[in-house]
Amino acid sequence: MIYNATPWELHVPIALYAMDHGKHVAIEVPAALTVKDCWALVDKAEEKQLHCMMLENCCYDFFELATLNMARQGLFGEIIHTEGAYIHDLRDAKFNGYYKHWRLEYSRYHTGNPYPTHGLGPIAQIMGINQGDRMEYLSSVSTNQFGLALWAKENLKDDERITLSERYMLGDMNTTIIHTAMGKSIMIQHDTTSPRPYSRIYLVQGTKGMAVKYPDEKVAIQPETHSFLKEGEQKEILSRYEHPLSKFIGERAKQVGGHGGMDFIMDWRLIYCLQKGYPLDQSVYDAAAWSSLVELTERSVLNKSCSVAIPDFTRGAWRDYKPWPIIDMDKVLHG
Repeated sequence: MIYNATPWELHVPIALYAMDHGKHVAIEVPAALTVKDCWALVDKAEEKQLHCMMLENCCYDFFELATLNMARQGLFGEIIHTEGAYIHDLRDAKFNGYYKHWRLEYSRYHTGNPYPTHGLGPIAQIMGINQGDRMEYLSSVSTNQFGLALWAKENLKDDERITLSERYMLGDMNTTIIHTAMGKSIMIQHDTTSPRPYSRIYLVQGTKGMAVKYPDEKVAIQPETHSFLKEGEQKEILSRYEHPLSKFIGERAKQVGGHGGMDFIMDWRLIYCLQKGYPLDQSVYDAAAWSSLVELTERSVLNKSCSVAIPDFTRGAWRDYKPWPIIDMDKVLHG
């Protein structure tokens, strides 16, 4: 397997080259920046019958795994709406921390949501996107750019400001609403400029209850849904529905680290599936669908937030695919 953790403009050419030479590929996020390249990954993976998985580590965080287990066991009822985001104050890093100011360079020429998958991946998984449902169309709106120019004015020297505080297309906040084929809705946000605490929102709304992760992990279940569960009740329910994967490998993952352990869980699970010949948790169709928002949100923003169709990268097979099962690690390991 080729583990492709390169700058994003190299994700697709390296992945295609690797698959042409008979290698499975794991790609950093987003897997591709254009719809054309998303299709290229799908077509090549199908042609060569190889895995092409996007390394969306947020699918393997502990609360996300626990609530996935809750959803699969019907605790929330039917999932009808979800919300996710990548909200991360990166102003200093944009000007001082990235090789050749790559985030700034992208911001000069593009708008929309350039980094959708941290917010989208876990909620797409819990909703069964590409596994009984699919994202059908979206509408996206962005604010103007305010924060980068202000930060440059207040923090850069005059000579730096000339080269690094040019006009940027990327709005401070982007909000995208997605409609699914089964009549569900998804809200995704992107903001790496505003002064605020980190958030991926991660809100899951069902017909019998809901969960939200930021700013604090909370769960509400019928019949008492006018308030969240009390601390003791929530601790008990999170323990009861702890995902078998995090129960099996979670403590070791926390010790090793990597975004709190979710990187380790993701890599462990990827290697385990490859060794055992199991299907991977996320397919090339997920990589393509989630990453396609990079271009599609920009199209919508540039056309007064008009509705934009989202391609069906499964070519209709989403109707037959089954959602990711909850793994019984004891049975897997001991038979």
